[in-house]
Amino acid sequence: MSQPSLSPQAPAALESRTLPSLHLLVGLGLAVAGVIAFSLRPVIIKLAYRYDVDPVTLIMLRMVFALPFFLAVAAWQSGRGGRARIGRRDLALTIGLGVTGYYAASFCDFLGLRYVSAGMGRLLLFLYPTIVVVLSALFLGKRIGLREVVALVVSYAGVALVVWSEVGTGHPDFMTGAGLVFMGAFLYSVYLVGSSQVVRRVGSMRFTAYAMTAACLCCIAQFLLLRPLSALDLPAPVFGLSAFMAVVCTVLPVFMTAEALRRVGANMVALCGAMGPVAAAIFGYLVLAEPMGWLQLAGAALTVAGVMIISLWKTA
Repeated sequence: MSQPSLSPQAPAALESRTLPSLHLLVGLGLAVAGVIAFSLRPVIIKLAYRYDVDPVTLIMLRMVFALPFFLAVAAWQSGRGGRARIGRRDLALTIGLGVTGYYAASFCDFLGLRYVSAGMGRLLLFLYPTIVVVLSALFLGKRIGLREVVALVVSYAGVALVVWSEVGTGHPDFMTGAGLVFMGAFLYSVYLVGSSQVVRRVGSMRFTAYAMTAACLCCIAQFLLLRPLSALDLPAPVFGLSAFMAVVCTVLPVFMTAEALRRVGANMVALCGAMGPVAAAIFGYLVLAEPMGWLQLAGAALTVAGVMIISLWKTA
């Protein structure tokens, strides 16, 4: 029996059904990869601290390795035809927000991770959507409804549970470290709220490249002001960990997440983001032998649930 012949339109129809699926799968894969790569950052920081490197030097090394990538993207964006020049006000806002959201926030995170676990650090940073809701209500006039109130209560109940489980069992300066990481989450939230209008005028890729370049330069200047060059007399693993953190945990997640947003939308990226605290806790347990008991898991689950209520509502 002869095989039925396909019409000329059949391959095109099959391709049209296959390509969107592949498009979405790639976007989903990029979103997951970006979350996992970013979740590795606190673990890499904790590993580097084992070599007695201080936060000022470590964050500088991270930014030195990341800077060439962001300079290249900034140059590429500036050289594209048809792009309007950035006005002085928008350029100043971009630099200021980059210094706030990527330099100051990251520095607080690096300082705090000297005293808290990698999983705890990632969990506190993950609270930033809840802070954005509060800041938007205070400064942009956005109304906080019942759903947001429930999400805030659930999220912070989860954090309180994790903090309570670790007080007295971790570092003596645990609360100081938790406060510093939370301040990093707050500063990053300020960056998100402040950048919402600037990004529309400047463009997301150009804004990110310029803001990250400003943050990198601040980290380098801070090191040159506060540390002698002899502070760079460090073991080779510190440089390797810094390069890994710059490329895998900083540069790649930024662009993978941007592409994932384009392919699958903010809703799906928000869902994938829920893997962040869990991934960081698992990496901390496997790599750093950090404790991961039932209280920590229950608290993390509550925090993730609360943040997801807000994230999915905002992106719906």
